[in-house]
Amino acid sequence: MEKEKFINVMKRYELKYLVNKKQLDYFMNEISSYMQVDKYGLTTICSIYFDTPNYRLINRSIEKPLYKEKLRLRSYGLLKDDSPCFLEIKRKLEGIVYKRRVRLSEQEGMNLILNKETSDKSQISRELEFFMRNYRNLEPKYMIITERVAYYMNNSDLRITIDTNPRYRTNDLNLHTSTEGTPLFDEEMAIIEVKIQHSVPLWLVDILTRGHIYQNSISKVGTAHIKEQKRKSNLLEIQNLSTKGGYEHEFPI
Repeated sequence: MEKEKFINVMKRYELKYLVNKKQLDYFMNEISSYMQVDKYGLTTICSIYFDTPNYRLINRSIEKPLYKEKLRLRSYGLLKDDSPCFLEIKRKLEGIVYKRRVRLSEQEGMNLILNKETSDKSQISRELEFFMRNYRNLEPKYMIITERVAYYMNNSDLRITIDTNPRYRTNDLNLHTSTEGTPLFDEEMAIIEVKIQHSVPLWLVDILTRGHIYQNSISKVGTAHIKEQKRKSNLLEIQNLSTKGGYEHEFPI
């Protein structure tokens, strides 16, 4: 049987929209006249994001610079045995996203990051090696999990993905243990991504406008990092108050 082909190099615009349930229901109903769900249907996307000990990559991304990049190991569902995943470099320059990825096993991906070298001498692998030498001491920091449905349209480069139930965790950072995580948002929200190489079609602009759906430069891993830092700050504040006796009259024995 012929091995399924995977796209290893991508260049396109990726426009993001953060929506509530009402907006999402409206959007999915409207685009159904133009697009259809791809053959994979609802898929659990699991991504481990790597960063330096001081979160150099994520902190830069949060600042919304003209150029930013990320390194992640991604699987579609939980991995079993030596089932493949993707080690990806994702760069964004002035609104255009460039993605380079190599298909390998989870163990090969982890070994590549730890050893900073690979026997594969392809252009993408060499770029990965350079990336890891530039950002020293990379380590897994966050795992982002989401349920994704992707839409496509015949004879068009337009692709739309909808991520629901986005969540994260900072422990058990692997692609085979579980898909559990802390919700990324305090209420039920979804992320729509419009992915296209050229301009957004007018019918889609019209749908977005009528639904009051506006572009948002949200980053899932950036949001997770902000939420986690806030949680740690609140915990530290509680510990400091407790140490200073700040609660001695609030909780009677």
